[in-house]
Amino acid sequence: MSAVQKMTVPSRPLPPARTGVLTPYDPGTRTLEAGFRVAPPFRALPVDVVLEKDVAVTLRDGVTIHVDVFRPAGTDPVPVIVAWSPYGKAQGTSVSVMGVFGLVGLDNGIVSGLEKFEGPDPAYWCAHGYAVCNPDVRGVVDSDGDSVLWDRQEGRDCHDLVEWLADQPWCSGRVGMSGTSYLAVAQWFTAAEQPPHLAAINPWEGVSDVYRDLVMRGGMPDTGFARMLQEGSFFGRNQKEDLLGEAERYPLVNELWEDKIPAFDQITVPAYVVASYSNTLHTAGTFRAWRRMASEQKWLRIHHSQEWPDYYDEANVDDLRRFFDHYLRDLDNGWEQTPRVRYSVLDLQGGDRGGVPADRFPPEDVTSTRFYLDGLSRKLTPTVPTAEVATPYDVATNQAAVSFLARFDVETVLVGYPKAHLWVEAQGADDLDLFVLVQKLDAYGTPLAAFTVPNQNARVHDLTDHGATILRYKGSDGRLRVSARHLDEQLATDEVPAHSFDRVEKLIPGEVVDVEIDLLPVGLAFHPGEQLRFVISARNLLGPMMPGIAEYVGANQGRHVIHTGGAHASYLQLPVQRRSR
Repeated sequence: MSAVQKMTVPSRPLPPARTGVLTPYDPGTRTLEAGFRVAPPFRALPVDVVLEKDVAVTLRDGVTIHVDVFRPAGTDPVPVIVAWSPYGKAQGTSVSVMGVFGLVGLDNGIVSGLEKFEGPDPAYWCAHGYAVCNPDVRGVVDSDGDSVLWDRQEGRDCHDLVEWLADQPWCSGRVGMSGTSYLAVAQWFTAAEQPPHLAAINPWEGVSDVYRDLVMRGGMPDTGFARMLQEGSFFGRNQKEDLLGEAERYPLVNELWEDKIPAFDQITVPAYVVASYSNTLHTAGTFRAWRRMASEQKWLRIHHSQEWPDYYDEANVDDLRRFFDHYLRDLDNGWEQTPRVRYSVLDLQGGDRGGVPADRFPPEDVTSTRFYLDGLSRKLTPTVPTAEVATPYDVATNQAAVSFLARFDVETVLVGYPKAHLWVEAQGADDLDLFVLVQKLDAYGTPLAAFTVPNQNARVHDLTDHGATILRYKGSDGRLRVSARHLDEQLATDEVPAHSFDRVEKLIPGEVVDVEIDLLPVGLAFHPGEQLRFVISARNLLGPMMPGIAEYVGANQGRHVIHTGGAHASYLQLPVQRRSR
């Protein structure tokens, strides 16, 4: 890749809230005895653990990074699990991470504080015969070099760490990876590099395309979370990649953005992938990677919570250990009999179902079904309305939206990928930023939503009235800038549209064009009498995904016109599961 494309800015120190008890550089080996507690709020170690702190590892290009290794005391070789991210390897005891636990309603006492943020806890894994490696990656804290954000360089770096670990005298030669969010993304890139000793991965919700998932979802420059990630999440002594500058300089897909997509066809290692329907940052990327990765031995579990409570849930950690025991320790524990897919179905009224087994996703008994927009009745209908009706809205009004309803007379379950196929027109403009949302309404027309985290106090209500979508699920959303409507012929399917984002196709006055918009996957049950509402808007209907980040405002003016019926039969395609008899 051309060095001209990548941009950097100085990596400046962050407030003390981003550092932990073990952040100071202090190389050496010590034993943390059973009962050791790194700080009062945290769990005590159940067994003796050897800590090798700030061990230097030299990468292929000569850059030195530093890692902390936690391993069981004793002489028997053990497998090791890597938690790769730029978040400081000692951040588990930081005020910032403790604050995240408090926000979602987790007790800090469920972990030892020795875990990397969003990573596996050494207290658990060492007690079950595993080591855990927490690196400070390239350009972070005391490690050399300039840091990068989610690209193939990280895959090459972690490849080298995997092979270094496998060669250590205490290691059995088997290496796994686990973790959520950034730690999941790193696994796509590392597995694609095919390090010989990487035996299994466990990506637990993570983007898989930086352009489409992080900075330009739907072709819109929505960089609120990218700014928080770049400016407030990690630090080092040198330079860090300027993702914000790159997004501004390179608004179309080019070589730089292609380098931030893993080579899915090279991911062949056994994988236990965990996803949800409700994470507006990670959901699309997790399902994309699941679909496209080449691994023949891959499992998918779709939960109905939020990634952090789900990752540290005791039953889920035990389930993950069964997977790692099988592939990292050669235990014949029946893991291969685990259903390849376990999905959830939400009803948003306390009756969610989890762990529904299937051989694939969407399940085989699901049919993609078109519901046509009727601009006259404002309903979703099974047949094309004969009358062509235009439904406009003025983007400057409070409304700035149109919606369509469908009432279900029988039990109906949606499981899979929704999409919208719309005929649209811009009046007084040459482009449109469109936001779409599938909502569930009760029988009386009230929108339904559900918290994804244990904390449901007043503060979380305030945060999620508009925004903080990772904490409260309100439906399946999608978005598209209409000038970016060109489909990628190699990747687009009837179920899941995929856009090339390599060109700009502005509209001319009076031009009506058809666009396809992918919405996040769903698992949603409708009981008799309940309704589905499909909303099309000029505004971000859900608000920002995280608390404290800037909200993207659509670049709209004039009027949007949604055409329905006749030759311009706009429709919403839904994955309808066949009713069991």
